[in-house]
Amino acid sequence: MRARAEAISHLPSASTSSPKPQSAIRNPIQIPEGTKTERLAALKKQTSACTICPHLAKSRTQVVFGVGNPEAKLMFVGEAPGADEDEKGEPFVGRAGQLLTKMIVAMELSREQVYIANVLKCRPDMPRNTSGNRKPTREEMDACLPYLRAQVGVIAPQVIVALGATAVEGLFGPQKMNMTRLRGNWRELDGVPVRLTFHPSYLLHNQDIALKRLVWEDLLAVMERLALPISEKQRGFFLKS
Repeated sequence: MRARAEAISHLPSASTSSPKPQSAIRNPIQIPEGTKTERLAALKKQTSACTICPHLAKSRTQVVFGVGNPEAKLMFVGEAPGADEDEKGEPFVGRAGQLLTKMIVAMELSREQVYIANVLKCRPDMPRNTSGNRKPTREEMDACLPYLRAQVGVIAPQVIVALGATAVEGLFGPQKMNMTRLRGNWRELDGVPVRLTFHPSYLLHNQDIALKRLVWEDLLAVMERLALPISEKQRGFFLKS
């Protein structure tokens, strides 16, 4: 996609030759009773054994399930693990993840207080002798979405932040508008309000204070929805003097 569409412009497009997942639509999730921690552990075990997308199961180093507080009121959802995440088994640990951490800290929260996950739990496979990361296919995201929805069901956050165009597409299907027009809007996933905003990697590639302010306004709206205290200093972040 074009940069204006904020589809993470540094990522190559998904390969049209990637095999389609098997039984992508039918992916029943069974979670036993227990505490949220126990239920997430059981879900992680199921996710880690998933082979619905054989090509991803073959190429991944490990499943990147999610990380954070099972009792979190706020959840961040990205698109898919990259190389760093595939290696470490934790979402958002590369440069974009470091920026996301700064965004969370600016809200006077910590990664340990929120929950962070991706629509896709496996790193999208890359053609041989190529580097970088590719956008997940529609079929891959459809196959994996039940795991994320199960996570949401267990955690029961009060607000979700969808990070970037691909995450929005993974959660809500193909969009008629680009991310520039989608950002700042509210959607709903299984009864949970979802704020749409740009992916941190988009900010890394577009060092514009006005763009940073738009994302910060989204986070301020999230803080207001969560009834978190907002200082005058926070309200003034990224405003041109």
